[in-house]
Amino acid sequence: MAFGNDHEQHSLFGEILDWMLAPLLLLWPMSIFLTYVVAQNIANRPYDRDLAEVAYAIARQVAVEEDVGTTLRTVQLRLPALAAEFLRSDEVAHAYFQVLGVRGEFVAGDFDLPLPPEPAVVNGEVRFRDESVHGEDVRVAYLWQPIPGAAGDRPTLVQVAETLEKRALLANEIIKGVILPQFVILPVAVLLVWLALARGIKPLARLQQRIRQRDAGDLSPIDARHVPDEVAPLVGSFNDLLARLDQSISAQKHFLADAAHQLKTPLAGLRMQAELAARAIEWGTADAATMKASLEQIATSSQRAAHAVNQLLSMARAEDREQALRQQPFGLVEIVRDTVRDFVPRAMDKRIDLGYEGPEPGQDTQLHGQPVLVREMVRNLVDNALQYTPPGGTVTARVVVDPFGQVVVLQIEDSGPGIAEAERELVFQPFYRSPETTIDGSGLGLAIVREVAQQHGASIGITDTLPRAQAAAQGIGPGTLITVRFPVHRPPAPQPAAAAAPAPPRRADPRSPRPATIPSAAG
Repeated sequence: MAFGNDHEQHSLFGEILDWMLAPLLLLWPMSIFLTYVVAQNIANRPYDRDLAEVAYAIARQVAVEEDVGTTLRTVQLRLPALAAEFLRSDEVAHAYFQVLGVRGEFVAGDFDLPLPPEPAVVNGEVRFRDESVHGEDVRVAYLWQPIPGAAGDRPTLVQVAETLEKRALLANEIIKGVILPQFVILPVAVLLVWLALARGIKPLARLQQRIRQRDAGDLSPIDARHVPDEVAPLVGSFNDLLARLDQSISAQKHFLADAAHQLKTPLAGLRMQAELAARAIEWGTADAATMKASLEQIATSSQRAAHAVNQLLSMARAEDREQALRQQPFGLVEIVRDTVRDFVPRAMDKRIDLGYEGPEPGQDTQLHGQPVLVREMVRNLVDNALQYTPPGGTVTARVVVDPFGQVVVLQIEDSGPGIAEAERELVFQPFYRSPETTIDGSGLGLAIVREVAQQHGASIGITDTLPRAQAAAQGIGPGTLITVRFPVHRPPAPQPAAAAAPAPPRRADPRSPRPATIPSAAG
């Protein structure tokens, strides 16, 4: 049988063949048993009729004589000796007969035949029963013969018995006639089933051959017009997989092309500055100021290249599905506070007020996921906000805890030029750069943010910090508010507990202790 472990590879042909042959092999012994029962019944019928005829014939030879002086009735069997001898002359089976009178006296035949039960109604019909005589099983036909005109007397009893050898021989002949052809039919049936099944799965073999003959780069859908209806859903699912794979490969090619383009510019700048410095040295015009400018340009280009490489590595890490399965609990507040602390020197260089608002570490902000990826997401959000916020502006990283314990909200708010509503979906695409921006960047920051958010089941949205009309009246940019809502996955508590009141938000600016309040946009 092919019923092995589900994790082991097995043959579909063998499994279907097993399921088809197993009932056949199970029904075959049942068929033999039923054939034996039916053959016994068939074999009994003619011999029962013969016994009944003999019993009737003997009953017709029973005579009742009445003694005139005593009014007693005497039963006599007028059966010639030759006829009695003929009843016992069977060479295969042994025959017995018995006649009892009106008082139960033995009249003729064999004395050892057992008596049947007393009849409830005497109607002269032959009945049958199975008995044992001298240790042999016999079939008995008997009848109670009423005496005409003698209501008070018992009826006479006539019994005829025969051993079962002839019946067994006939039953065996019937069984042989039925069973022996089955020994020929069963192998033929198995062969026909095998051939039919082999022919039935030929379309699968042809489909397999078509798939094997396809070119490795051919991701076009498989033609499902010539496949069986049962296989059509499988082919449709495979075509869907091919379509997704084609889309993924196209996206990877596009990603690699954009990555090569992003790295090409800083590397070309590095090469150009190095060649200029070499020529200046060769021509003898390499003064300190020229060399310093070249080195600064080389440092800037190498920093851009390193930033682009780091962003590409972060994007690859965020898209790693296998790594996404390895999750662990982490605290969002610790990540946000550490990130803000790391960017303080850069914010001070740009004269930007960078701060943190939210609860203290450990105050009900535990999430489950990849802390490394979430840290990279927060770093990209803060870095993006610092890039687009002009000097003298404000950048705030904020964590808001849902009092109902359903979500933890991360907000990064800046006072920069904002993002136009038409571009708020485009900025999440890899390497997208707004046509109006003059800020250097790789265009991967927000793409990494969305990828990490999707892996953690979080939603992300972009709004303006201030209404655009109000910002225009004040002569400042509307700013950008990016909100990420992380779902909180907690095991069900045994008893509902009262929700704790959220801790009051507090701005924890590493540079300045001045407090700040959470605006209404915090949700």
